[in-house]
Amino acid sequence: MMELAGKKICVVSLGCARNVVDSEKILGDMLAAGGRRARLDQAQTVILNTCGFTEEAKRESLEALEELLRRKRNGRLNAVYVAGCLVQRYRKELAAAFPEVDDFGGLADFKTVFPAQARLTAGPTAFVKICEGCANPCTYCAIPYIKGRLRSRPQAAVLKEVRALEAQAVREINIVGQDITLYGLERGTDARGLPLVRLLKALLKHTRIPWIRLLYLHPQRMTDELVDLIAAEPRVCSYVDVPFQHASTRILRLMGRRMTRAEVFALVEKLRRRIPAAAVRTTFIVGFPGETKRDFRELCDAVTHLRFDRMGVFMYSREEGTRAYGLKGQVTARVKRERMDHLMRLQAEVSRRNLRQDVGRRLDVLIETPGRGAGACLTHPEGHVHEGAEAWPSGGIPPQGRKTKRGGAKAVSLWGYIGRSYKDAPEVDGVVRVASRRPLEAGDIVACRITSSSTHDLSGELLP
Repeated sequence: MMELAGKKICVVSLGCARNVVDSEKILGDMLAAGGRRARLDQAQTVILNTCGFTEEAKRESLEALEELLRRKRNGRLNAVYVAGCLVQRYRKELAAAFPEVDDFGGLADFKTVFPAQARLTAGPTAFVKICEGCANPCTYCAIPYIKGRLRSRPQAAVLKEVRALEAQAVREINIVGQDITLYGLERGTDARGLPLVRLLKALLKHTRIPWIRLLYLHPQRMTDELVDLIAAEPRVCSYVDVPFQHASTRILRLMGRRMTRAEVFALVEKLRRRIPAAAVRTTFIVGFPGETKRDFRELCDAVTHLRFDRMGVFMYSREEGTRAYGLKGQVTARVKRERMDHLMRLQAEVSRRNLRQDVGRRLDVLIETPGRGAGACLTHPEGHVHEGAEAWPSGGIPPQGRKTKRGGAKAVSLWGYIGRSYKDAPEVDGVVRVASRRPLEAGDIVACRITSSSTHDLSGELLP
């Protein structure tokens, strides 16, 4: 790597939240070496942290790299470095195809505690990675080939990091890993239960972080111990992210998921029975080799009947090195796209109906940013709150202090903010638009009455 002292640097992070954590580690190392953080349009040196999980992710990474190299050729950048999953898989091929790249690096090691200026997540939210690699036998996934065997961080190291983030006014910790229910299991099992549960109890005991969110929970390790902890602890968000991947027993077996359709339905029912406020999120893969129309109908039926609060859909990506790569019955790209679009349309209607049930309810909301037109306010007649999902994004917020008359009623100013409830993970789920009669700060957790809903988002008003 070149000398970084005094250089303006920028890290461009692609892919999932786990990659964001790696990018923060890279940026922290660059700052420690004397670099100065800058926006992309001001940077002299850029580090691109790539994703190579699917074909779509590979294309995005290559397109981003080509754009950065154009900037370098035009004299807008001095150096471009490339790291991450794509490099880990295809270093030789990338070096041959892109000789203008100054250097290639593989995966970042575990995140360590570093100054707040290395954080890439905005405001009161942070991601904490507790394990790397994977030990699941999924036949479609290249992660074990990219990131290797399962490796878990010591509990003390995780606790130290969360304490540091708490000191930086972080209010929400998102615990991430390829599968966080695997945390600590490479060291063997014992009678004390899941190491993840012991870690969560330590975080609850030694920190005051109000929201702890668990991302990427394998459905086969949703033990009673873990479910009971989520149900009993108000600081652990009742947000259960369980990637089922399919709902056809035949396809699940081909995927190496070791579940049946009946077990998928039973687990969702159990989660909602034991965690009354549970927001259940899942992901599905369409177009897996051999997926028939009947298999896909079973998946659609599950989406309709299980009414997931949030759902993501991926088209199967044929990844070399995986056991599914050579399976017969590869599905065409057109059929995969059609099936994904159809499934998302089904989920949109499910989401619309689910969110409609929240209207009139009280929800706590973590304030993240002001609405468009920051520092301005909404103006409405006394006693009236705009109930549309597009309360202020479409045209911005009226200027501060602007008064309107409507039916002769007294006008009052309402400040507009954007936040999330416990039902919404950052970056992947919906938001709550909040109207407040008083100014709020990012990181405030406030009680709101929900006044309206749309397909993915809610609107509400601050309660007194």
